[in-house]
Amino acid sequence: MSEPGTHEFRVTSTEDIHIGRVVGLRVDEVAMPGDGTARREVVEHLGAVAVCAVDDDGAVTLIHQYRHPVRDRLWELPAGLLDVDGEDPVDTAARELVEEAGLAAGRWDTLVEVAASPGFTDEVVRVFLARELRPVDRELHGDEEADLTISTVPLTQAVDMVLSGQIVNGASVAGILAAHTVLSGNHTADGVPRDPRAPWRHRPTTFAARLRDS
Repeated sequence: MSEPGTHEFRVTSTEDIHIGRVVGLRVDEVAMPGDGTARREVVEHLGAVAVCAVDDDGAVTLIHQYRHPVRDRLWELPAGLLDVDGEDPVDTAARELVEEAGLAAGRWDTLVEVAASPGFTDEVVRVFLARELRPVDRELHGDEEADLTISTVPLTQAVDMVLSGQIVNGASVAGILAAHTVLSGNHTADGVPRDPRAPWRHRPTTFAARLRDS
């Protein structure tokens, strides 16, 4: 058996179970330490972006929309799938901010990346900080976006909503807390926040490649 931290988890075989419009499900047989194998169910995802849009008064834009898997309306940051082939993630973020919140931004930065649940899915969301905001006409797409409502709250209030359990969406939780940290100056890392086109090591690519090849 190899030393801990050195084993190569090779995929010895794979089986597609379901390939849908937004996600795919496959089962991998993976070589484990000790010469055995284990089956791992993997949900492939396009990946997504979210936008923490903070105005000059320190208020953040939140949307309230229905999410069917949890059967509830959730408070979230504006967000969307990386579903346009070849589009840079920050351009996707800018488009989603217009579509969902009716806002355009003059300054963009990368805040954080969030692996939604890496035990079973490759979904990772990049969260951007958007500033120098101005209103623009919204562009509605789909029935769910027609139902969503838009609110603006102080960033400190959004932090309280996270800590009290009113905001539970993972990317929104991370983005709000990261924005508060960055804008309050409570960080010591150099180069924070990052460039809006900073390298994205864990961006999902498998499902997008399937769509291109189909």
